[in-house]
Amino acid sequence: MDAVIFDITRNSFVDGPGIRTTVFFKGCNLRCAWCHNPESQNPNPQMMFYKDKCKGCGMCKAKCPNHLESCTLCGICEMYCMADARKICGKTYTVEEVLKEVLKDKSFYEHSGGGVTFSGGECMLQTSFLVEILKACKDAGLHTAVDTAGHVSWDKFEQVLSFTDLFLYDVKSMNSRVHKEYVGVGNELILENLSKLLDEGAKVWIRMPVIGGVNDSEEEILALKEFLGKQKTIPEKIELLPYHAMGEHKYSALDMEKKEFSVPSKEKMEYFNQLLQ
Repeated sequence: MDAVIFDITRNSFVDGPGIRTTVFFKGCNLRCAWCHNPESQNPNPQMMFYKDKCKGCGMCKAKCPNHLESCTLCGICEMYCMADARKICGKTYTVEEVLKEVLKDKSFYEHSGGGVTFSGGECMLQTSFLVEILKACKDAGLHTAVDTAGHVSWDKFEQVLSFTDLFLYDVKSMNSRVHKEYVGVGNELILENLSKLLDEGAKVWIRMPVIGGVNDSEEEILALKEFLGKQKTIPEKIELLPYHAMGEHKYSALDMEKKEFSVPSKEKMEYFNQLLQ
């Protein structure tokens, strides 16, 4: 069994408690207009070309079997590019290969209360593989977290519940119309699954990206607070994450259009956090 992974990041402090290794699955069924990992959207491996790094030496074209007229992702151009302007994004891994990578830092997990986080893209789309790697991690004594946007059928959650210590759950907008406009789908299934997770007693951290001109309003924050107030249990943690434009260079490397958004002020973020107290 294998899955397409586009990155494995070690020594992460932002994807759950402690020091963590984050495994990024390729493929996503949402299209967030502010996505900072656009390479995660397509489920297949892709060639990324960073024009700003290119020195114009022509080595990639000379070595490519098709002279860059078509790409088979053979990796030869990437191998010969001394400027690292060409990079294949996405690689097929087996469960054993992923486990080998995450176990390299087991001692750091144990001393910091960390573990492994499976993210994306949307890791829940490759459910069978996710279940097997979660089982393997639990057998190895690792803390496990699943980072999801929740737009999948509930049966997928049922498959991973027993092997997941923590869910990092993305809530983009409480307004379904806004959600559909900027994410591509309504939020009904996402909120329904969140309610079910909380009913099951799962440990949940909610993460909401705060995007200027989209969901940076008091109305949005109060709607989230009202929704959570109706649940049988509340999430362990709520993180409001201000918009950043760190992924801009990836859009040009994939020849994709990038939309611009504003960053909420520090004062606004502080006010929103106070509303949630």
